[in-house]
Amino acid sequence: MLYTIARTAGLIALLCSLALTASLPSEYSAPEVPWKRDGLRTKRTYGYGDGCKHGPYSRSCWDGSYTIDTDMDLEWPDTGKTVTYYFEIAEKIMAPDGFARPMTVINGQYPGPTIEASWGDTIEVFVTSKIQANGTGIHWHGMRQLGSVQMDGVGGVTECPIAPGETKHYKFKATQYGSSWYHSHYSVQYGDGVVGGIMIHGPATANYDIDLGILPFTDWFHIPSFPLNAVALHSRGPPIPDSLLINGTVLTPKVEGGKYAVTTLTPGKKHRLRLLNSGINNYVHVSLDGHPFTVIAADFVPIVPFETTSLSIAVGQRYDVIIDACQSIGNYWLRVGPGGTGGLGCDGPGDNLTDIKSIFHYEGAHSGAPNSTGITLPLGCYDEENIVPWVKTQVPQDVPEEIKLGFTNSLFGPGLVQWLVDENPMLVDFNKPTLQYVLEDNITYTERMNVYPVGEKHKWQYWVIQQNQTGNPPLPHPIHLHGHDFYVLDYQTNATWSGDISRLKSDNPIRRDTATLPAGGYLVLAFESDNPGIWLMHCHIPFHVSAGFGLQFVERGDEIVDAIGNVDGFQEGCNSWRPYQVDTFPGGFTPGDSGL
Repeated sequence: MLYTIARTAGLIALLCSLALTASLPSEYSAPEVPWKRDGLRTKRTYGYGDGCKHGPYSRSCWDGSYTIDTDMDLEWPDTGKTVTYYFEIAEKIMAPDGFARPMTVINGQYPGPTIEASWGDTIEVFVTSKIQANGTGIHWHGMRQLGSVQMDGVGGVTECPIAPGETKHYKFKATQYGSSWYHSHYSVQYGDGVVGGIMIHGPATANYDIDLGILPFTDWFHIPSFPLNAVALHSRGPPIPDSLLINGTVLTPKVEGGKYAVTTLTPGKKHRLRLLNSGINNYVHVSLDGHPFTVIAADFVPIVPFETTSLSIAVGQRYDVIIDACQSIGNYWLRVGPGGTGGLGCDGPGDNLTDIKSIFHYEGAHSGAPNSTGITLPLGCYDEENIVPWVKTQVPQDVPEEIKLGFTNSLFGPGLVQWLVDENPMLVDFNKPTLQYVLEDNITYTERMNVYPVGEKHKWQYWVIQQNQTGNPPLPHPIHLHGHDFYVLDYQTNATWSGDISRLKSDNPIRRDTATLPAGGYLVLAFESDNPGIWLMHCHIPFHVSAGFGLQFVERGDEIVDAIGNVDGFQEGCNSWRPYQVDTFPGGFTPGDSGL
């Protein structure tokens, strides 16, 4: 046996040395970037031919004429297939890190079931609430929801919450492929466990043998989210997490009863792993001892592959990576750390988040803790910059409209923390979502709904989010837009946007659905108004969006009704929610909580 393992290890080492060359971006492991040869927005076959079949040595292919070069904004397969899931959301006592606490979970498990589909499938999910005394709902993070805004799952915006005992039927098309997640958008509820992964199978920009699925990370609190948020709404500093979970578990010296997550690697094989920060407040830095990551996607965007020894991941972001299992057969630490440690750091106190690890286990290796060594994890709250979208887009330079982000702990109540978007903290009405206004052709939105109409069809929309440099806490914010990817044209820390559009990156800029607004600085975004609907844009830290950090674009409002079709499910959901809210919350909800 020792001889066999030694021979295998030698062969793997040889393969690993060869793979270092084979993993170089584009020239060897992936097909030619088509726009370099044929220009902007060309698509379809590029010499693959209709016989191009997806497999370990041809991941750039998919189904006939659909390949990695297909522009997902313009076309996608229609498989005629529907994948169906049944979710039951209920309270349960669980102990992910060894400390037992009340949670709210899906089908009795944490994380929730992973949704798997293929590019072009229809996804339907029946969500039943067994929660005792609260609403709920599910948002499908990053899903474009083209023609199905009523399925976006945002209480007070695109739906009324699901009342206890009721079921909502979500149904939408997978026009994109890649990795994402779903979560409750009912105030801070997802922090109690209403989360799970989404895998949409499709082509890729580099080859691999085995898909390991989604690996989520989340900072974790022993106090349940709603009482914790009530405290956060009256505190200048963020709550302090008690641990950081990897795939729903962790072993730390500060809590008894936890365990390490274990991921199994097959020697000599390349593995695709989908990294996800499904957390609450903290950025995470991730590294695997002895194994660099080849990064092939950022959020739902296929990218030109690049190699790195660590990744910085903001809340809501995803990275698809390839790990080559070409080291000696054994066990290796995956190391995870927060954006900062000591004091406030850049994302809050992280002293309980040190020495967070999971085990990557080679088949044939002994069980037990690894003795591997690795890099010192970086610190900081920032986005990766080596993001080059595979399908190129040219974004014209134009002057963005400004959105000012402010902060107060006095204007809306003594000690009440609120984040201000153009001087207003967002507040939704669960009884009358924004979609109801649209259905009634009513544009008399309340001021605190933070509605921004976007009217031009297929025009570029430019926005700069500018932090107040004098009154705001010096924090970064992961900004997420529903219904779209956006293009990141410019950003700076501790700076004011100058108005100089020559700074804007127009030649194939970073594209994703979640990006960091730097501390004390600004973020310039652009998206094309090609999806009639009501699309929330917000900070993805639950404590911040609960405290008002959000706005909603009503995009091509006069076209929404025709675009979305049947809204019977929307009306039925509101008819069941309204009497429940009157009976259960006659005095309203927690002051200062936006509901988001």
